[in-house]
Amino acid sequence: QLQLAESGGGLVQPGGSLRLSCTTSGYTLDYPAIGWFRQAPGELREGVSIISPRDGSTEYEDSVKGRFTISRDNAKNTVYLQMNSLQPEDTAVYYCGVGPGGLSPSEYGYWGQGTQVTVSS
Repeated sequence: QLQLAESGGGLVQPGGSLRLSCTTSGYTLDYPAIGWFRQAPGELREGVSIISPRDGSTEYEDSVKGRFTISRDNAKNTVYLQMNSLQPEDTAVYYCGVGPGGLSPSEYGYWGQGTQVTVSS
């Protein structure tokens, strides 16, 4: 059973930065995509960014393009999300997911427990 663990969330002021980490317990090269998703209070979970463990190809949700960068370290079984220029609307619980690809959370079968990101002055 693949297990995922997120870390790196916290409280940051608008315009600030955070780096999230997702460490997996298993061999992720068998899976097409590892991604970051987020869920704000009262909202549906949405895709933020995904990366292919095999070739490093990436995809981003439009509102984070140019601000967020996803990367992976296969030797450490870890995927990162560097978040810059954070805004209050980025406030959410951020989840790491493993699945077939794309930004639709419904396609993903493995999830971490989530890490809270709060952007506030």
